[in-house]
Amino acid sequence: MNYLTNNIKKLEKETLENIKLSKSKNTIRAYKSDFTDFTNFCNIHSLKSLPADYKTVSIYITHLFKNKQKLSSIQRKLVSISVIHKIKGFYIDIKNPIIVENFLGIKRQIGIAQKGKKPLTIENLKKIINSINSNEVCLARKLRDKTILLIGFAGGFRRSELINLNYEDLDFVNEGVKIKITKSKTDQFGEGMIKAIPYFDNEEFCPVINLKKMLEKCEINDAGIFRRISKSGKVLQNRLTDQNVALILKKYLTIVGLDNINFSGHSLRSGFATASAESGADERSIMNMTGHKSSEMVRRYIKESNLFKNNPLKKMSF
Repeated sequence: MNYLTNNIKKLEKETLENIKLSKSKNTIRAYKSDFTDFTNFCNIHSLKSLPADYKTVSIYITHLFKNKQKLSSIQRKLVSISVIHKIKGFYIDIKNPIIVENFLGIKRQIGIAQKGKKPLTIENLKKIINSINSNEVCLARKLRDKTILLIGFAGGFRRSELINLNYEDLDFVNEGVKIKITKSKTDQFGEGMIKAIPYFDNEEFCPVINLKKMLEKCEINDAGIFRRISKSGKVLQNRLTDQNVALILKKYLTIVGLDNINFSGHSLRSGFATASAESGADERSIMNMTGHKSSEMVRRYIKESNLFKNNPLKKMSF
């Protein structure tokens, strides 16, 4: 009997570990951070956070709403509460009417329009590349900054995908470069995908040529390709972070005289999707490059790109 009891306990422990491994480490870290916030709220108000009851969770999301939290943040924290309960061996149904009806009421008050960051246009990308060329920094930094922006834009990359690229993920062919994405936000099980970036006619703005130059100059032939560079110009082993990608973009936006407040690292990805839609690329082609699993966001980019193209006012004369 003791053997059977111990065996069940071992299986329970392994089951909880499997549940943890179903999510990436960064995702689990975000869930824990959200749940810590929920726990702190419960402690302050003498409420139980684990296992929590439906009324407590509903009151908590009202608290988030009153503190000007975005709808997406409230939604994410609800998911976090549910996931942490599962990891700890409990269950809470966040689809319970007490929670759902409150959330819908909050949703009506906040509104569902999303305020996304601006996409980077091709015109502004060219301005940035020209500014990097004329900037008085070491050649290694110039090549790194140009390459990360050009590759990020041309491949519709997420920041996390960019910083996790390894030399082994690159396959240079006659047409350009094939880049293997081993794991991404929408590919938690590591099935992988390949992005193909061709050579551009204009070498100055060609992601492939700049990538080759960067690898050669920085003497990179293994491990991560986008690395930190010391003030003296020495290429270090440490990878850049996803925040570094955003900071590099914002830095050069400021240099070329653009307000960077409405741009982020995601502007490279959304810039690719918007520019592709403006050029007439179809939804499926864009999704094949960006790796979007849902067509909802891509359709939003296409819709935005058509605001002036198919505008009825263009048919009028004044």
